[in-house]
Amino acid sequence: MNHDENAAPSGSQHAFHWSRVALPRTQLVSSALGLGSSFGLAAADIEHAFARGLDYFYFGSARRPAFGRGVRALCKQGQRERMVLVVQSYTRAAGLMRRSLESGLRSLGADYADFLLLGWWNEPPPERIMDAARALRDAGRCKHIMISCHNRLAFERHAKTPGIDAVMVRYNASHPGAEHEVFPQLAALAEPPAVMAYTATRWGDLINPALTPEGEPTPRASDCYRFALSNPAVQVCMAGPSDRAQLDEALAALERGPLTPEEDAWMRRVGAAVKKHARAHSGSVSLVDKLMGAHSS
Repeated sequence: MNHDENAAPSGSQHAFHWSRVALPRTQLVSSALGLGSSFGLAAADIEHAFARGLDYFYFGSARRPAFGRGVRALCKQGQRERMVLVVQSYTRAAGLMRRSLESGLRSLGADYADFLLLGWWNEPPPERIMDAARALRDAGRCKHIMISCHNRLAFERHAKTPGIDAVMVRYNASHPGAEHEVFPQLAALAEPPAVMAYTATRWGDLINPALTPEGEPTPRASDCYRFALSNPAVQVCMAGPSDRAQLDEALAALERGPLTPEEDAWMRRVGAAVKKHARAHSGSVSLVDKLMGAHSS
């Protein structure tokens, strides 16, 4: 099922189905919510998420052993073909890419990744990096190549790079600039790539009551994921829960569905206030935003 065919713009109240989404440029079908490995879930939580319908697992910046054990247990149960597995590599040395990918695959108990994610390329990767990634794809160690970036203006170039089938984009209510600088440009391509959104809670700031404007309710984490998924340009939104309660709250986004127009406006008000607070307390732009190159809207 293609998310774009069943989704409507943020704020739509149309009937919505987020349980399964087709990923453009691939034959893959995934849950609309993805789970990252960096935040401390137990192995049993991975199996719990899978039982609740989440099947997109991202072995990312921190490859926590418990996350690997959870995915490996699912593979041993014969569930590998029902999962979408993403293994990230930050290497800038082409000769180390195979080692990075295969180390991740061993931890996950998998023979291949659905996506090899080339991490944090704010400009197009040099040809040696793309050659190494394409060689791993051609050898069957990954099915597709994805790229992440903190320079929104680079995504169109990334999407036009031969071999790149998916992009991972920073997008949340505090930093909605992808709506103007990424999504329209990708949609204009003859064959847009799959789009995965991350930092949905802005590292927890959007769900911090201390940063919520007076008179406004504090968003739940599921509200932040709903914000991202309510945009039809987004197929998958990443979540980073650290315990079972946070995981269940993330999964609630799939049950609660898209934001209403009123909820969308509320999320944007909170997001603007959070961003204003970050700037006011850092002189101009927060350190995180400087590092991420995201000091525009």
